[in-house]
Amino acid sequence: MSTLEFKNICYAYEKEKWILSEVSAVLETGKIYAVLGPSGSGKSTLLSLLGGLDTPTKGNILFNGEDILEKGLEYHRRNRVSLIFQNYNLIDYMTPLENTALIAKQDGMPILKRLGLTKEEARRNILKLSGGQQQRVAVARALISAASVILADEPTGNLDENTASELTDILRESAHQFGKCVVVVTHSQAVAEKADVVLELKHKKLKEREIL
Repeated sequence: MSTLEFKNICYAYEKEKWILSEVSAVLETGKIYAVLGPSGSGKSTLLSLLGGLDTPTKGNILFNGEDILEKGLEYHRRNRVSLIFQNYNLIDYMTPLENTALIAKQDGMPILKRLGLTKEEARRNILKLSGGQQQRVAVARALISAASVILADEPTGNLDENTASELTDILRESAHQFGKCVVVVTHSQAVAEKADVVLELKHKKLKEREIL
């Protein structure tokens, strides 16, 4: 089932400085997608557009067949997508448990524990955690959300190899067992190998890459 679809997306920061050109794809529920490409190729820009953080210069983004502008970008961000940012975007005067509680009423401890945080760490102020621990909190907050789409920008970037592998497995589980549509922007071949579909951005174009 199609969840997110983008048609002929073009994006320019300034006139004639195109980052994306005629980019199209259909993203389905129950699958995890890896978006690869060199630095500056537009991967994070594409993720921002899908998350309703910006609007394309040309083209359309659809959620379940409806242009996301119909209900508005704020509605799209609040109800349909959950984002994992490179800079975490956590409330820094709160604890990990308080950050997850902002997203859902359910207890956030099980997912925080699975991502490697202890009960004591889950009750610390965010600023007293390491960068890797903060990244895990950002991931936990996205996973606990009821949104049907998870958009992750380099979610394993600050994690050790074992934790990164476990996180990728959790994202796969979110897609395969819980019917999420998971889109991961990454430089990691290890993450790409666990994706159902690999999309590659190069020369402003997006192509599906065969998984060997």
